[in-house]
Amino acid sequence: MDPEINLPDVLAEVSEQFARYEDALVNNRVEVLDELFWNHPTTLRYGATENLHSYAEIQAFRAARPSKGLMRALQNTRITTYGRDFAVANTEFTREGSAGIGRQSQAWIRTAQGWRIAAAHVSVMQEPAR
Repeated sequence: MDPEINLPDVLAEVSEQFARYEDALVNNRVEVLDELFWNHPTTLRYGATENLHSYAEIQAFRAARPSKGLMRALQNTRITTYGRDFAVANTEFTREGSAGIGRQSQAWIRTAQGWRIAAAHVSVMQEPAR
């Protein structure tokens, strides 16, 4: 049986948490970022310059990361939910002064504590020639 795609109430829940994540990211609200990642040893985040293989590594990275230059503009954001307990969020972003286009992917799962990111990936590609 195929999962139900983008149930309106589930899509609204995940979209709200995605917006919370983005606000926390650009405003360096580390406690919210820590909250939104699943506190589990299998949680991972592949960043533009780092590979983090557990919640503890992600938390340590966030605590040590500089808080400057975090603002960004999102484009082409796509959130898709599959059933009631799993979703993916993908977006592109640009930062002032950066020559590249960032890409971010997140796998969200519903836990007893609410929606949490179980896996994330961030990369930057150079803008294609025009």
